Amino acid sequence: MSNTLIIAEKPSVAARIASALGNGKTQRSSNGKYSFYSIKKDTETIFIAPAVGHLFTIKQKGNERGYPILNVEWAPSYAVSKNSAFTKGYLDTIRKLSTNCDTFINACDYDTEGTVIGTNIIKDVTKLELTNLGKKAKRMKFSTTTDKDLLDSYKNIQPLDFNNYYAGETRHILDWLWGINFSRALTSALSGSLRTPLSIGRVQGPTLSILSRREIEIKDFKPQPFWKITLEIKKVKFTNSKGNISDKDDAYKAFEETKNNLENAVVNKIDIREEKRLPPPPFDLTSLQIEASHVINLDPSLTLSLAQSLYEKSYISYPRTSSQKLPYTLGLPNIIEQLSKIPDYKEITSYLIQNKKFKPIEGKKTDEAHPSIFPTGILPNNLSRQEQSLYDLIVRRFLSCFSDPATISHTNISVGIAQQTYKASGMQILKKGWIEVYKYARLNETEIPEFKEGEKVRPENLDIAELQTQPPKRYTKAGIIAELEKRGLGTKATRAAIVDTLFKRNYVIGNQLQVTEFGLSVYNALLHNCEMIIDERTTEKLDLDLEDIVNNKTTEEKVIEKGKKLLLEAIDIFNKNKVQIGNELKSTFRSANSLGKCPKCGGDLVIRHSRAGKQFVACSNYPNCTVTYSLPQSAKIVPTGKVCEYCKTPIIRVIRKGKRTFEMDLDPNCITKKDYKAKFESKFESKVINAVPATELKNKEVKTENSDKEKPKVKRKYTKKSDKKTTTTKATKKKRQKEKKGTK
Repeated sequence: MSNTLIIAEKPSVAARIASALGNGKTQRSSNGKYSFYSIKKDTETIFIAPAVGHLFTIKQKGNERGYPILNVEWAPSYAVSKNSAFTKGYLDTIRKLSTNCDTFINACDYDTEGTVIGTNIIKDVTKLELTNLGKKAKRMKFSTTTDKDLLDSYKNIQPLDFNNYYAGETRHILDWLWGINFSRALTSALSGSLRTPLSIGRVQGPTLSILSRREIEIKDFKPQPFWKITLEIKKVKFTNSKGNISDKDDAYKAFEETKNNLENAVVNKIDIREEKRLPPPPFDLTSLQIEASHVINLDPSLTLSLAQSLYEKSYISYPRTSSQKLPYTLGLPNIIEQLSKIPDYKEITSYLIQNKKFKPIEGKKTDEAHPSIFPTGILPNNLSRQEQSLYDLIVRRFLSCFSDPATISHTNISVGIAQQTYKASGMQILKKGWIEVYKYARLNETEIPEFKEGEKVRPENLDIAELQTQPPKRYTKAGIIAELEKRGLGTKATRAAIVDTLFKRNYVIGNQLQVTEFGLSVYNALLHNCEMIIDERTTEKLDLDLEDIVNNKTTEEKVIEKGKKLLLEAIDIFNKNKVQIGNELKSTFRSANSLGKCPKCGGDLVIRHSRAGKQFVACSNYPNCTVTYSLPQSAKIVPTGKVCEYCKTPIIRVIRKGKRTFEMDLDPNCITKKDYKAKFESKFESKVINAVPATELKNKEVKTENSDKEKPKVKRKYTKKSDKKTTTTKATKKKRQKEKKGTK
C-alpha cells in the first residue's frame, strides 16, 4: 500500500485540490483544529494538507548578538518567532500524516516562494537530503485553482523544480544576511540612542536611496520664472508656440507684437490625423497594482491580497506573474462564454462570441511559469466590495483585449499673428471600440470647432502669465513599485512589502512618499560612509546571479559565497567609518524623532521608555528640564508638526491597531480636554458624591449618602494576646466545636 501526501500553500487551496481530485468523494478530517482531506483510491489513500505560507524560516546558527553573522540554517517558523506560533499546528499535522506516506507532492504556488515552502516541508518530513528528494517527491504546476486545471496538473505531475528552490533559498539567505548584519551595525552605531532597532535590507537600501534622491532633489529645487502667452479663438485656448518663455523681455516683446496685430490673425495650417489605438495588454501583477491604485484607489499591498483571495476562490488566475500573454490553450472562447452568464458582461461577450473574436492583444512581457492575470469564467459569489471592484477591473481588461481598436481623431491647428505662431490641439473619439468595454480608460476628449486654412479669425482674452517651474513629483507607492521593476530590484511578490517596511521604520510617510528627516539621516550617513549598502548595483549583481541559478548557469554555493564576500567588504567599510556614521545619525536623530518643542525651555520633546517598558514624552534637555507627559500605551505616536493654540504643546497623532486614529495635544490639563473630561465624569457622577480634594481628607470627616445609615453589624472578638479585633469565621467555629466535643 502506497499513500500520497499533497501539500498546498493555503487551507483554501487544499480544499479546492481535494474537491477536484475527489470528485465529491473527499473526506474531511482534523488533527485538533487543523483540517486535512483524504481520498480513497483502491488500496491507496491521498492526503491533502495545507501550510499557511512559510512553515520554515532562516535563522542564525548560535546566539551571537553582534555582527557579522554568516552561518544560517532553516528552522520551523514557530520556533523562531512568537508571531509564527500559529504555524506549529499545521506543521505537526503534516508531520503526523507523513508517517503513513511514501510519495509527496508539492502543490504550493508555482513560483520561487511556493517551491521553497513545499520543498522545505518535504525535506523535513522525509529527512532526506535535497539531492535524494526527487525519488519520493513531485511537483504540481497550475495557474488557476479550477477543477480542470487541478486535475490536469495532477495527471501531468512533474519532477521537483530544484533550480527554483536553489534560487529561492539563495535569495532568502542573502536577504537575511544583508538585513540582520546591517540592521545590527546601524543600531550599534547609535550606541543605545535608539530603543527600536534600525533596519536596512538588500533591496530596502536601494529603495530608500531612490526615494531619498528624489526628496533631496525636491528640497534643493529652486523655482525659475517663465512666461506663457495664451489667447482664445472660438472658445478654444491657443498657446504661443514658444511654450515656456524663460526670458521676460522676449516674452513681453512677443505679447506686444501679438496685441498690436490681433486683427491680422490667420489660420496657417490644420492637421487632422486618425489613429487606430489598440487596447492595453492583459495585466501582470505590477500593472494590476498600478492600475488599481490609479482607478479604484487600492493600496498595492491590498491589491495583491485581494487578488490572492480571488485566485484561491478560483475566480482569477495566479496573480504573482510577470506575463502579459494569453495563450489560446487556456480555453479563451470557453472563458468568454462563461462570462456571458454575468449580466454586466453579457452585451460585451455576446458581441465577441458572435464575431468569433477570440484572438487577444498581448504585451511583450513573459513568465515561464504563468500566463497573465485573467478571469477563469467561474461565476463569483459573495465577494466583498473591494474584491468585486478588483474582479471587475480584471474582467474588463481581459475582455477589452479581444475588442475592436478605438478610432481617435487628433486635430492640430496653427494660427499666425505677425511673426508669432499660436497652436491648439484637440482629440475626439470617433469609434470607442475597446474603450467602451474597459470603462477605466482615461481619455479626455477636447473638441475643436470647424476651422479652415487661410481663414481670418478674431482672437480674444489675450493673456501673459508669469509662472514658476515646479519640482519633480514624489513617487506614489504604485509609482515606486513600477520604478523598482524597471530597475530590476526586488521581485513582483516582494516589492509592495519592501515599501511597507519603509513606512514601518518611519523612513517614509504620506500617500506621496515623503522621506522623513530620520530616513534622510540614515540615507546620508550610509551614502557618505558606506555607499555599497544602498547602491542598487550591488543588489542588481546578486539578482542577476539568482536568475542564472534558475537557468542552470551557476550554482547556489557560488552565489552565496559571492554574496558573503560583498557583505564582508561592505561591513569592513562600515566599521572603518562606524564612529562617523554614528555621529551623523545622532546629530539628526534627536530632531528627526522630535514630537515638537518643549513649551518650557524650547528643547526637543522625544519619546522615552521606562524600565517597565511604558512610553512617555520627556524633554531632551533633561536633567536641566524635567518636563514629561504621559502617552497612550501600545500605540504608534506620530508628530503632526502642529501646536495647540491653548497649551502650546505639540499635537500628536495616535495610531492603534484596529482602533480609530485620533489627534491630541500632550497637556492632560489643556482646555481642549475639558469637554471630554466633563463627559467622562458625568458618566460616573452618580457614583461620586460630594467629592473632596485629597488634601482635605486628613482632618475632615466626609459624609456620603450612606453616612447616616446604620452600618451592618459584624460579630467581633478580642483576643488577649494581640489585643486586635478578629472576625470569627465559619471554619473557626466548626473547629472549636469539634475541640469542645473531644474535651467532653
